[in-house]
Amino acid sequence: MRKHTVLAAAGLIAGLAFSGTAFATSPAGTWMTESGKTQVKIAPCADAFCGTIVWQKTPSKDVKNPDKSKRGNALVGTQMLFNLKPVGTDAWKGKLYNFENGKNYTGKMELTGGDTLKLSGCVLGGAICKSQQWKKVK
Repeated sequence: MRKHTVLAAAGLIAGLAFSGTAFATSPAGTWMTESGKTQVKIAPCADAFCGTIVWQKTPSKDVKNPDKSKRGNALVGTQMLFNLKPVGTDAWKGKLYNFENGKNYTGKMELTGGDTLKLSGCVLGGAICKSQQWKKVK
């Protein structure tokens, strides 16, 4: 009986350790952009993470979208982070859509603290990048 109790306890501890690690390295959740004007929900999508705008301080349309047929669409509900796949501990690479200029960028996302996410969008093979810090919405 004692052997089963020890094994069960060891399994429970291992399970808690694994779940804590998985939770600590997940960007899933709702994030406030650096400007404080937009919130993006990041969630798993297939074998990656994606992000969709879920709130805007001042709701607006996707007027800069390169696809003219989408320029009348509300930004809330628009996906702006695509196919972000892990590239190391607490880091993911994929595509980012900037609705302010209608352009897509190669992007990187890094958890830099429990409630801070750094996003960088780059052009010219990473020669020119712009970054911002997002804060997790509680």
